[in-house]
Amino acid sequence: MKPASFKRRLLKRRLPKRRLPERRRQSAFTLIEIMAVVIIMGLLMGIVGVTVFGRVDEARVATTRIQIKQVENALEFYRMDNSRYPSTEEGLRALVEAPPNVRNYPAGGYLKSRDGLLDPWDNEFEYVSPGQHNPHTFDVWSNGADGQPGGTDQNGEIGNWSSDDAEQ
Repeated sequence: MKPASFKRRLLKRRLPKRRLPERRRQSAFTLIEIMAVVIIMGLLMGIVGVTVFGRVDEARVATTRIQIKQVENALEFYRMDNSRYPSTEEGLRALVEAPPNVRNYPAGGYLKSRDGLLDPWDNEFEYVSPGQHNPHTFDVWSNGADGQPGGTDQNGEIGNWSSDDAEQ
């Protein structure tokens, strides 16, 4: 038999044991976790989407009011140059194209382009001179999102006589 010290030395010299490859735990998401995240994101986008689209309509109404103010200013310049507002028949086209029998008409007109005569829904602004709401001047209005007279909210008429203008 071999002495005990020999065994100890043999144990110390032994080559390290080969380990079998361990199954590594991979850090990944399960299908259920991914589905839960997608559902939560969908719900959040639904809530945000409704809020954002409501704001888009409000922004279009506010933009319409601003455009009406710009058209009013152009009509006032027209009156200063020609001592009158364009007739209803001449319409707002008189701000971009010189009507016949006009004394002073600036090169380029009173608005840069015809786009200034379209509301945010791509409908032309309506114009009457003298106005029904403003009998000493004119009425300029948009029929709103639906393009039809009457209605409420963004489908209602937005004009230079609206009481909503005082709130702005």
